[in-house]
Amino acid sequence: MRIGSVVLLAALAIGPAYAFEFEDVVRQAEAAAGAPYKSIQRTPPAELQALTYDEYRDIRFRPEQALWRSERLPFELMFFHLGKFQNEPVRINEVTAGEVRHLRYDPTAFHFGNNKLSVEKWGDLGFAGFRAHYPLNAKTYKDELIVFLGASYFRALGAGQLYGLSARGLAIDTVGGQREEFPRFSEFWIVRPSTDAQALTVYALLESPRSNGAYQFDIRPGETTTVEVRARIFLRRGVATLGVAPLTSMYFFGENQPHRTDFRPEVHDSDGLMVATGSGEWLWRPLLNPKATLTTSFGMQELRGFGLMQRDRSFYSYEDSEARYELRPSAWVEPLNSWGPGRVELVQLNTVDETNDNIVAYWVPLKLPEPGQPLDVSYRLHWQGVNQRRPPDGWVVQTRVGRGFVELAENEHQFVVDFTGPTLASLQASAPMKAVVSAPANGEIAESNVYRLEATGAWRMTVRVKQLDPSQPTELRGFLQRGEDVLTETWSNVIPAR
Repeated sequence: MRIGSVVLLAALAIGPAYAFEFEDVVRQAEAAAGAPYKSIQRTPPAELQALTYDEYRDIRFRPEQALWRSERLPFELMFFHLGKFQNEPVRINEVTAGEVRHLRYDPTAFHFGNNKLSVEKWGDLGFAGFRAHYPLNAKTYKDELIVFLGASYFRALGAGQLYGLSARGLAIDTVGGQREEFPRFSEFWIVRPSTDAQALTVYALLESPRSNGAYQFDIRPGETTTVEVRARIFLRRGVATLGVAPLTSMYFFGENQPHRTDFRPEVHDSDGLMVATGSGEWLWRPLLNPKATLTTSFGMQELRGFGLMQRDRSFYSYEDSEARYELRPSAWVEPLNSWGPGRVELVQLNTVDETNDNIVAYWVPLKLPEPGQPLDVSYRLHWQGVNQRRPPDGWVVQTRVGRGFVELAENEHQFVVDFTGPTLASLQASAPMKAVVSAPANGEIAESNVYRLEATGAWRMTVRVKQLDPSQPTELRGFLQRGEDVLTETWSNVIPAR
């Protein structure tokens, strides 16, 4: 083979060189971080801001106007209109091998329903956000795959899933510091896919008074859709808590916190926080709807992963024919570079109904970068359904609370925790199992037991604990052990203060 042929084949293997890439966003973010903060947001027309909720919902994108539909590319883009709750315009661009093309707002791409609006006066209004479509569940129809809408929020779906929890680009001072700041993606660059593309690449510029950042999202649809995130973040002064790879979800009630009057057994988008530490320990913290804000964390030298998980996948656990909570995805964050020492922080807020997201989880680095110095993080977000990340040997399938036949003493609590997994399933009921339970903070274990359930094959751990000071939260830890071998993840529960 001649040298010229080798060069040609190498060029074909590499693919086209695009007119815009990650480092182009980095240069913009770094320059903005080195200058006084100046918001680039624009204010939408007053008549749009004055729309009611129903009037705003009447504005819909015309599917036939989807970007790339006429070219029959595997991905398509549709856009969200500004108005009412979505009043921060974002700039959106298309990236090809030859150019970066700004996608101008065109009112003819939208149906305005019964609204009477002066669309001809608006000019290039911009968009509130966008969604990408892909034939996720059937070859004949392009389903919604991922949505970027509001601040730095985005949500994705795997096959057979319905939208539930959200991810964010960054969280600042969710707890501590001055007040929570919500950085926003102010501009996007979306790479035009090839005719046989199996992934979609999106770049985004993040801005806020105390941060700027460059982001790259490589979105790969499937049974588990993955979003590979690359970010370079620049901070200004005054940040107390930096939340990396934040996840936001909803927990109203469940088996560990039943509702007295609702006919549904459980209502939540996620039922627990799962953490994998660098030392090999797996942790499971059941979620709560506390009376007051409850913040807890898990410190470690290295992180292998964390996520807000929807483990309970049965319709009969929810009995909700409309919301279909059993189809909501779990989101697992897998670091792709070393994040060093830090903590996974979980913030749980009170909610009076299921319309509010009240759960936030994120990674907090032990040491923040100096102002102007970059923080580089890479991670893969897995949007999982029935087949989801679990510990290798055994894991919690349910946590129940409440007394049995015997009345509980004052300030006593009883928990019933079921574990399952391949290692546990292989054991006989007579296997010498031990429940290792402790109350590291503000608790005294009164009794603990473990036995195999003939009905399900799971192993049940029961715990009765006294809360020493009801005005303070109580931490609990428990796992199953056979001999010297730990066979399950650690159930890490918290009893809130009264």
